[in-house]
Amino acid sequence: MIEIKNLQKKYLSLNNEVKQAISKKQPIVALESTIITHGMPYPQNLQMALNVEQIVRKNGAIPATIAIMDGKLRVGLDRAELTNLAKNANKAFKASRKDVAYILSKRQMAGTTVATTMQIAALAAIRFFATGGIGGVHRGAEKNFDISADLEELAKTAVAVICAGAKSILDIGKTLEVLETKGVPIIGFNSEEFPAFYLRKSGYKLEHNLSDVREIALMLNIQWSLDMAGVVIANPIPKEKEMKGEDINSFINIALKEAKENNIGGKNITPFLLKRIFELSNGQSLEANIALVENNAALAAKIARAYQNMDKL
Repeated sequence: MIEIKNLQKKYLSLNNEVKQAISKKQPIVALESTIITHGMPYPQNLQMALNVEQIVRKNGAIPATIAIMDGKLRVGLDRAELTNLAKNANKAFKASRKDVAYILSKRQMAGTTVATTMQIAALAAIRFFATGGIGGVHRGAEKNFDISADLEELAKTAVAVICAGAKSILDIGKTLEVLETKGVPIIGFNSEEFPAFYLRKSGYKLEHNLSDVREIALMLNIQWSLDMAGVVIANPIPKEKEMKGEDINSFINIALKEAKENNIGGKNITPFLLKRIFELSNGQSLEANIALVENNAALAAKIARAYQNMDKL
């Protein structure tokens, strides 16, 4: 059984299934909740969350959706709690690391970003986390310094993030430069190029790629045995769900222009851009988003299972 500091116990709440999985040393996959609260409309957000949890189970792991509710860092939500979160998404905060203590003190409900989900997963000794795409360096960051806390978290928190690269709305090149500077390994899964969320390729080559989950598990074991931090496992969107590059780039440019005209920035810009891209693409971007999240959940479960079954260093 994992040991959790007394102060952490006060705020960390693991549901029974997750507690049992930890005690039995079963593979567990953390899942974020801002995709529920800020990434998709209801009821698609709820259906996506339920489907993703089922996919994790089908691939041999226990899902642990993470959110902040009732003054607790919740690790593992039941169907009623997921439904409540999805239905009341418009009332939920978007919680990054800087917001956690405030939200807990106010006992408010919040979806957790990649950074905060990593933070909470690590507190619960969960090593694997499936999401859609990581945050990164926003376009125009040389002027507005808008850089996601996800990159800082990856540099210090020992969790593997299985994702479809970085969101297409970001400056991919600068995002990769920051990750390199912070010493965060990026492993392409069956891909020699970094994916860009809706697109399988971003135009940026990767130094490292692996095609076997057992190889990934071995690499992660070495990474963490050396007391090193997070790893990005870049898993491209399935070919049949990939959007056309010229379409998505056109939608992004329109959305960015509208965001600038309306002075939308900070933590509000990503939800705004995703919503506008959904509208401009007549819902195609939502289909792509769901497909890539499901694809990442399946891979995360397989890696977690391979890691749990290997002989550790």
